[in-house]
Amino acid sequence: MAQMAHFRTPEDRTRARVLIVDDQPVVRERLSELISGESDLKLCGDVDNPCRAFEVIEAKQPHLVVTGLALKAAHGLDLVKDLRLRYPHVRVLVFSMYDESLYAERAIRAGANGFVTKRERTEEVIRAIRVVLRGGIYLSERVTGDALRRFFCRRALVIGPELEGLSDRELEIFEFIGNGRSTAQIARALHLSVKTIETYRSRIKVKLGLTSGGQLVARAKSSLRDITSSSTLELN
Repeated sequence: MAQMAHFRTPEDRTRARVLIVDDQPVVRERLSELISGESDLKLCGDVDNPCRAFEVIEAKQPHLVVTGLALKAAHGLDLVKDLRLRYPHVRVLVFSMYDESLYAERAIRAGANGFVTKRERTEEVIRAIRVVLRGGIYLSERVTGDALRRFFCRRALVIGPELEGLSDRELEIFEFIGNGRSTAQIARALHLSVKTIETYRSRIKVKLGLTSGGQLVARAKSSLRDITSSSTLELN
């Protein structure tokens, strides 16, 4: 029976194995259906945390890991970094609800091979998966254009040097604050305690030279407006 569990048909060997890592069951279910409906892709597992992800990778040897950023027990970019160190042959696509202007470049620097948002159409998500599996880098046209402009013009990052100084988790919480989420709401979304979120808020205030919670909220909202405005101008 053990031998049968590892047996693969010729058809299975021609299909790319994909592992999904996301903290939201509905996202895993939708992605699973999407991948299973493609003749060249095969779902080999869906999990909600990095620990289980590594167990599945050892057992199933996926070609691609599609991961969110808000995971249980860890930040998604930490998982990307660990994957790059432990399984450099496995391709990684970040599939996130977060703003690509804030996270796409960080994801690529961490070792991901692409970044696609959960707002994209299903056909674009599949295209991103295939681009990454073929050995390419997938980013939206806007993010690719921004990166090329920075490369050739050597201009500052749209998010600014101050925000570049925030850690991945701090930037994640900063975005939540800018979107009007309370400390308790952020804690629930990230599977962390309220006290931990308050500690992060204090660190962010120090790094940005702020002295009050009100200033932090105002700066976060202002920064997100600037990013959105910049993105709109680039598209027009």
